Parts: sequence; C-alpha cells; structure tokens
Amino acid sequence: MTTALLFPGQGSQRVGMGKELAHTHDIAKRTYEEADDALGFSISKLCFEGPEDQLTLTMHTQPAILTTSVAVFRVLKETKGLTFDFVAGHSLGEWSALVAAGALSLRDAVKLTHQRGTFMQEAVPVGQGSMAAIMGLSADAVQKLCRDASAPGEPVEPANLNGGGQIVISGHVAAIDRAVAAAKPAGAKLAKKLAVSAPFHCSMMQPAADKLAAALAPIAVGSPSVPIIANVTAEPNAHAPRIKEMLVKQVTAPVRWEESIQTLAKMGVTKAYELGSGAVLKGLVKRIADTIEVTTIGEPHEVAAYTA
Repeated sequence: MTTALLFPGQGSQRVGMGKELAHTHDIAKRTYEEADDALGFSISKLCFEGPEDQLTLTMHTQPAILTTSVAVFRVLKETKGLTFDFVAGHSLGEWSALVAAGALSLRDAVKLTHQRGTFMQEAVPVGQGSMAAIMGLSADAVQKLCRDASAPGEPVEPANLNGGGQIVISGHVAAIDRAVAAAKPAGAKLAKKLAVSAPFHCSMMQPAADKLAAALAPIAVGSPSVPIIANVTAEPNAHAPRIKEMLVKQVTAPVRWEESIQTLAKMGVTKAYELGSGAVLKGLVKRIADTIEVTTIGEPHEVAAYTA
C-alpha cells in the first residue's frame, strides 16, 4: 500500500490543540518544549490555553500549527513505527511536511514560520487586503472573474485551488469586493469574504517573499527522505536545492491542492493520514480523489487507533 502524510495549514488552529497529546506522550511534550526554546516564547501555552486572539495572529498561528503537526508525527513515528511514501501540506502545511521528511529541523521551521507569518502580516497594511471563497465556478471562470475585477494597484488572483469546486481568491479589498459582487451573476453557488488578516498567496505578498528568501538563505535544507508534493508545482520533489525556491514562490503563488492530490492518486497513493489539528484536508481529498482513504490523527485516542 502506498501511503502519504498530509499536513493542514492556517485555519485548522484551535485553543487546546495538542494539550492532551503532550500530557499523554512525552515525545509530544518534548516537541513543544523544543519549539518554545527555539522561539523564545511559549507557543505551547498559546496552543494549549490561548487566548484565541493571540493564537489567531498569523505570526503565532503558523508555528503553532506546525509544532502540533510535528508532535503528532513524532508520536506516531516513535510509538507506532509510522511509515510513508510521500508527504504534502496545504500552504503552511508544506513546512510541516518538510520537517516530517527530514529536510528541515523543527527548530529552523518554527523560527522561519514565525518570521513568515510576521512578514506576511507586515506586507500589506491591515484593511487593504482580503480573501474570499468562490464555490461552483471552474478555474478558468474564476481566473476571468479576477481579471475583470482587478484594477491598477488593486489586484485579485486565485490563491487556493482547493478542489471540489472551491477556489479561494486573494488581493486588494476593493478588487475582492468587486469579484464577490460579480461571482453569483457569473454562475457561482457561493461567494463569501473570509475573516483573514492579509491577502495570502497573491502578488501583494511579494515583500514577504523577498524577506523570507533572505531569512532562508543561511538555513541548511537537506534532501527529504520521501518526495514532497510542492504547492507551487503540484509535482513531487526530492531535490534539496529546489526546496527553498519552492517555499519562497509559495508565498505569492496559488496553492495547487486539487492537482497535488490528483498527483498523489496517480502515484498510487490509496491511504493518507492528516496529522495535526482538524479535518479540513480529509473533506477536500474526498471531493478530489475518492480512491484515497484519509484518516485524521491529532488526539491520543486517534493515535491509539492507528495500525500500520
């Protein structure tokens, strides 16, 4: 059986995530302690106790989700002998996937995702950028919707190609408003603005991409133990020198999730495990490739139920 590990991105966070796992498994507790030490503040306290308004700040959300996913991964690896053939992650989740595949250390990854979140928040003044979910339009139709709604200095672009008819667009708030207003007349079933603090995965994030490239430059990146399906290309990559390039491009490029899952299906994957908080990816995969069975693992009882 060919198996993949899937790692969630922003939006999967919740206060209390990882708390029971760290209480039950020492390797999870040590993972949170390692992240706290690397960051210089208690990401574990934010995960376990909140407050929610601090956990949902992008600069905290990103390392918090990553640490939780890595804690789950390490528990399964140490106690259950977890094996896998591919890894993939949705946006931020790609960083978790790289840690699981041994290409990045947890210490480097939590520091870099903390910086990544900070760079993204600083790239666009609060209130100038937004995102919206569009349901029921083809990728070509959404592309046209974005072109028609864009204006000089006010771009809007496809950001998350999630599959199952769901595409998230990102850009200037005025352009987002125009696109949302035009979506239903164009045939969309739903067009809804999202409660986000910045316009992720679009050209407005270029300042963040530039800063991330500089932060990544001195960091050692190894060859992953298994291929990682990169968000930017939706193709497997096991070549270490390309990883930094993909991570920088990912900041401004759309997340090609539907194609990534289709790639896994073509590679013969029939079983996947979503590791971390929530079950968002399980729902998306079901709509994209019903040949892949997804099991969500994040809590101690879910770890206990895992069998290789």
